[in-house]
Amino acid sequence: MSTDPIDAAAVAHTARLVATVPTPLGAADADAPRIQHWPGHRLLVQRGDDELAVVGLGPTGQEHGAEFRFPAPWPRPFGDVTVSPTGDLAVFSGVHAVRAVDRTGKVHWELPHGCWSAAKCTAPEASFEEYADDPRHRRADRGSAAFSPDGTLVWAHVRHAQDWPHEEWLVLDAADGSVLGRTRTSTVGSASAHFPHPDGSYMGLTVGEGHEDSPSLWGHWDGTDLSFERIEGVLLQDVSPSGGQFLCTDPGQWALYLHESPGAREAGRLNARDVVPPAPGEDMARWDYEGAYPYEDGAVVSTDGDTAEPRHWLVDPGTLALRGRIVYSLPVSGGPLPAGPGLWATLAEDRTAVHLWSLADAS
Repeated sequence: MSTDPIDAAAVAHTARLVATVPTPLGAADADAPRIQHWPGHRLLVQRGDDELAVVGLGPTGQEHGAEFRFPAPWPRPFGDVTVSPTGDLAVFSGVHAVRAVDRTGKVHWELPHGCWSAAKCTAPEASFEEYADDPRHRRADRGSAAFSPDGTLVWAHVRHAQDWPHEEWLVLDAADGSVLGRTRTSTVGSASAHFPHPDGSYMGLTVGEGHEDSPSLWGHWDGTDLSFERIEGVLLQDVSPSGGQFLCTDPGQWALYLHESPGAREAGRLNARDVVPPAPGEDMARWDYEGAYPYEDGAVVSTDGDTAEPRHWLVDPGTLALRGRIVYSLPVSGGPLPAGPGLWATLAEDRTAVHLWSLADAS
């Protein structure tokens, strides 16, 4: 591992602009867009209050496919959403239920679950209108969901329907919402996020609990049983193209951690202060929560994301060595975002577009 931050940080790696995709919804009235990806599929997804907008991206990221939209069953403060790899079904994770709808708004299935709010609801709410004006529901915690690469499964993090406030991780049949597998997570989450693996029998889940021991779960579905390895104090960033490893940081942002799949064994770590000089006015560098793992031998991570000019870095996961700084031809905002093998994404400075990048010297 390099221990000379000045020498390593001085090396420049040029990012090649692959494509710029305008965001389908305005930045002021929608969440920041993200890229959902599986082998053979890339979608730009952006959530507004009344609708979910999706833009299909070609295999290389250069071709833009059709834009389509899903009516939203509830406004964006009330949960999260994911889209199937083929873009024909959206699954909304709400305060009281997980609901699958198509582009017309037709409900394909709905799975009620325990309430994510502090209201301690004793019975399922029949409709969003019943709790729409309750401030406790508007400030509710939230779960999340994700599709398997073949679109046949949905993994969902929910509150237990009868034993509130215990939480569960479910594997659902994407066709009808039936529960195929379930396990208790022993978490107390305020929010969560899924990280799909190219092999649909694995899935990562980060559960934010609001403290430095917030865990991530590395799940495995063998067709009959759902099990997981629990990793204390790490937040998942991205999975390698092969699925053999995944990258994390900790809530304190001190180190990057490399874990192996299967098994979730820690294979190494890289302390920010050992390899990255501090930003002006700071005592030390800290990794940001966002990171991308576009190459087996290259991950793109960042430090000091709240500064005017974010600093993005290329890290070699094999040796956990800093290879240098990423140089862009356009201003970027925030950290690098996962976009699938060979690519990573950044938001434009005014947040009205997403830029897709690759390494100029990548083979």
